[in-house]
Amino acid sequence: RFSYSSQAVEILESIKPLTGVGQYVFPSSRGDGRPMSDGTVRTALKSLGYEKDVMSAHGFRTTASTLLNEQGWSPDAIERQLCHMPKDQVRAAYNRAQYLDEWRRMMQSWADYLDGLKAGAEVIPFKRVV
Repeated sequence: RFSYSSQAVEILESIKPLTGVGQYVFPSSRGDGRPMSDGTVRTALKSLGYEKDVMSAHGFRTTASTLLNEQGWSPDAIERQLCHMPKDQVRAAYNRAQYLDEWRRMMQSWADYLDGLKAGAEVIPFKRVV
């Protein structure tokens, strides 16, 4: 069911000594068995100079959705990757693997795109074809 890029797997493996084998990769700092909160991400973004009206944790998902759509990936595959499930519960239950192959290609392409940005790639905006 999951679709990780090779870069994501490498990062998760490299931080395993820090995160251990707990239920969450990013657990709550309170040690109460919960995942890290949105507030923690907000605080981290604020410490980097981003106010809430400029960037939020959810904003990363919005950015990814926009760019993946502009890159021509299937809107349905993108929505499912973001866990935006169909309202029809029967369809959602029986359709778990429908986009699996595309998800894998999409997530690897996304990770490669981010690596390119990190390396200083020239960013050419995509123009939407109507």
